[in-house]
Amino acid sequence: MHMNYDPALPYQQLPDLPPDTELETKAVLKAVVDASRELASLNMACRRMPDPTLLINLTPLIEAQASSQIENIVTTNDELFRAASGALEDVTPAIKEALRYREALRVGFELVKERPLTTQTAKAVCSMLHGSDAQIRNTSGTYIGNPMTQLRVYTPPEGHDLIAEKLFSWESFIHDHGDLDPLIAMALQHYQFEAIHPFYDGNGRTGRILNLLCLQQYGLLSLPVLYMSGYLVRHKDEYYSLLKAVTAEGRWEDWVIFIATAVAESARSALQLIDKVLEHRDLLEHTIRATHPKMHAAELARILTSQPYARIDDVVNAGLAQRVTASKWLQLLAEDGLIRREKMGRSVLFINTALVQDLFGQGLVAQ
Repeated sequence: MHMNYDPALPYQQLPDLPPDTELETKAVLKAVVDASRELASLNMACRRMPDPTLLINLTPLIEAQASSQIENIVTTNDELFRAASGALEDVTPAIKEALRYREALRVGFELVKERPLTTQTAKAVCSMLHGSDAQIRNTSGTYIGNPMTQLRVYTPPEGHDLIAEKLFSWESFIHDHGDLDPLIAMALQHYQFEAIHPFYDGNGRTGRILNLLCLQQYGLLSLPVLYMSGYLVRHKDEYYSLLKAVTAEGRWEDWVIFIATAVAESARSALQLIDKVLEHRDLLEHTIRATHPKMHAAELARILTSQPYARIDDVVNAGLAQRVTASKWLQLLAEDGLIRREKMGRSVLFINTALVQDLFGQGLVAQ
């Protein structure tokens, strides 16, 4: 079936989905049932949350950092959270790129609420990632391989019309995948999008956002709170070798199980994150209420949990207090040791160190 495949030649014969092979094997269905159950638990937890912004602020940043890391765009979570709070004066290109990922994820979720996932959605996401209009490739010579050894591992299809045709088939499959379980459909479309490699750059990050948008479209994920790139970072070599194995050997079963496992593990991590964030918020609220009864304990705890690197402006913009009072409140909480005050250039940050330490210091979120 794949005897004639040559990684050095453009893969013009990339077959449309679904593949002509048995997909719903016992092992695949077991992995898919597990992933579906974990996703359902995550969705229920999100619906129960009185304030989902706690997660909508945090998770996309963590996801952005991990997805960028897969592409060797190295940022630290610390830099990223500081930049997101607007307090980092020297923002590196890598940080800008990771912050654009968060924005692209947000834009993608808004688009899928309005209309079904299409090639236009993929273009909008990729454009947001780059800060400029993404164009479908129209030149030959796309190189995918090891830059050190110069070993080419794959050459995607070439020619604007062929790529557009492949994208149309990809989009059609997302909307009509027959009796296939939606998680299997999501795994298949992810391989297909990466194999088409439609844009000049950013296909990996665009594809990882499209995974979440696919789950959203299929009604399996209601908020952008699945931190899936973390799993892919930890299993990066396996991720790339399985993509290659589908192309070269048609090993779909291994690929689908891998993606379903990534979803299950990521959903479990997200649930732990929800528990941890709510625990921190409740403890902070309780302590503020006990020690400073005049402060808006619930709102302050919410701000300092959803923005672990907070500024005086965050309190002012929430309508809790004028600037002088907001500054005094945060200063008092810092003096109590509940948060840490840190001067950064012209800005002052108030850092919820206990939460940050729990998020990144104890492995709740893989670095």
